[in-house]
Amino acid sequence: MVLEQSGKLLRKRLRPWFASNQQVDRLVFKDVFRHAAKHGLIEAAACERWLQYRDNRNDTAHDYGEAFAATTLKLLPDFLADAKALADVIEAEADD
Repeated sequence: MVLEQSGKLLRKRLRPWFASNQQVDRLVFKDVFRHAAKHGLIEAAACERWLQYRDNRNDTAHDYGEAFAATTLKLLPDFLADAKALADVIEAEADD
């Protein structure tokens, strides 16, 4: 749920860099994060991790084994830190 909501809320922060809200709304999840990095809302390394989190989430539809669980557990500490940092970016909108 955090992954999906992060993408949706980050779209709102990207709106100033697009000609219309519809352009932002048409972005796929990964492009939302790529644009966030491009415009300095998140660091490039964080963007790459978010893309990895998305790939991991998509893999849940195909893999339920121990290896998948181990991979997911390794991602969790960075995911929690990145989610908290992204929350600060999203909340900064209210300060603008």
